[in-house]
Amino acid sequence: MDPSKTLLVIVGPTAVGKTDLAIRMAEYYHTEIISADSRQIYRELEIGTAKPTHEELAKVKHYFINTMSIVDEYDAGTYARESRIVIDRLFETHSKVVMCGGSGLYIKAVLEGFDNLPDVPSGIRQEIISEYEEKGLTWLQEEVAARDPDYFEVVDRQNPQRLMRALEIVRSTGNTFSGYRKKEKIDLPFKVIKIGLELEREELYRRIDMRMDKMIGNGLFEEAEKFFILRQHNALQTVGYQETFGFFEVLYDREEAIRLMKRNSRRYAKRQLTWFKRDAEIRWFDPDNWEDIVGYAEGSKF
Repeated sequence: MDPSKTLLVIVGPTAVGKTDLAIRMAEYYHTEIISADSRQIYRELEIGTAKPTHEELAKVKHYFINTMSIVDEYDAGTYARESRIVIDRLFETHSKVVMCGGSGLYIKAVLEGFDNLPDVPSGIRQEIISEYEEKGLTWLQEEVAARDPDYFEVVDRQNPQRLMRALEIVRSTGNTFSGYRKKEKIDLPFKVIKIGLELEREELYRRIDMRMDKMIGNGLFEEAEKFFILRQHNALQTVGYQETFGFFEVLYDREEAIRLMKRNSRRYAKRQLTWFKRDAEIRWFDPDNWEDIVGYAEGSKF
């Protein structure tokens, strides 16, 4: 490991302020940002994914934002391989590189490795799809909770694609999806410093509600309507879009759709915190505590 090269990993729940801190740190260290967000990678999804603004993207070079289409298949293993190539290249000219995002599985795949998942026979996949279409999301959630409880604790439970994927692995191999995460960390050729951002729950929830109101004001319903016909794709199994699709299907009114967006965003934030709090290597800070964050990043505090 080269101790002169440091990957600064900024994590935390949605709406906590990761993007602002990442840009500030990248400017401070004259470096660039690796996005670790499984939704911001899709170029068509502008409003509902809370991407950095065009002005923010112009300030600091970002990678893995707007690089895929919603009709493309993309997973944590692919992200890990591609991001490591970029990270290694950046370390040729920078002593520090910033990684920022709330997709815990993506970050874990980069830092710890991710075993290749086995191919699933098409018959098993179709069998699970048929059962899901017949029995619904609640059945799917209960199946994954029973067969792979570790993964169910942190997965987006409103995302049927991810739940079905986990169930496919269990049925085809007898092993859990979570079991394919590497048990031993890989040796990284650079130092890693993990910085977690957190707020009091009431303040975080207030920010989540404000962000959702802003998205709606910016045209989230109109954006989601354009992609309604593509709603089966994994990229659109996402808080904000899923609830608007329910509105377009006349399952509930607009007011209820907004209530569900905010509720499900809060639940997602809670799952993110559950995931990241398991990692004892993460040092937690208030996002406004700049001096302590930089001090920790430079090894002069804590």
